Amino acid sequence: MNREYNKQYSHELGRDMESLVFGHAGQPILVFPTSRGRFFEYEDAGMIRALGGKLEGGAIQVFCVDSVDGESWYNKGAHPGARIGRHVQYERYVISEFLPYLKWRNWSPQIAVTGCSFGGYHALNFSLRHPDMVSSCVTMSGSFDIKSFLDGYYDDNVYFNNPTDYLVNSGVEWFLSRYRQMKIVLGTSDWDMCLDANVKMARILQGKGIPHWLDIYGDNSKHDWPLWQRMAGKYF
Repeated sequence: MNREYNKQYSHELGRDMESLVFGHAGQPILVFPTSRGRFFEYEDAGMIRALGGKLEGGAIQVFCVDSVDGESWYNKGAHPGARIGRHVQYERYVISEFLPYLKWRNWSPQIAVTGCSFGGYHALNFSLRHPDMVSSCVTMSGSFDIKSFLDGYYDDNVYFNNPTDYLVNSGVEWFLSRYRQMKIVLGTSDWDMCLDANVKMARILQGKGIPHWLDIYGDNSKHDWPLWQRMAGKYF
């Protein structure tokens, strides 16, 4: 299987950012790590192995981006406004620096986006904010309300990065029409600590007339990699 390591200096973030690419062709999949996770986490946790046949067959190509969660959401030593500000910088990095690299490696006009746990938040938020770029969004045990990370602080950056707020209020047809064309999967399980968050998001999507698949595993699976490995094999 093709495996490529990449390291670039990010002008948006002011530091080096690393990534891994797996596979040689096929649908490009952008993977966001879990809470404070790194670009190598998806491979270390067995997710690449779970997708091995499709990667080797050229059906998919996986791009594992790094995160800055420790400098944004989890940086309790910084003012909440600075935390959300760092996330905004991170999104600019993904849009203006990482995606051009992805497009250079894979010319597909649209991408799939995925993530497990907090990576599921990143995946859904990114997809809803940029539906012109994304054809498919697959979240695995995601949680989508980030206000608890910000100690009561609230501004426009918080609102427009909190799907449980801006999606409820969305009435712009440009966005809604693209959401309705996107494949959206909310994967969870009956013992998943994020089950309620997925049920709530499914209700919001339903209320907006946005097709989606709320897939609840009913086998006592927990919020962990063995569940997500099975999900990856199923959804991709």
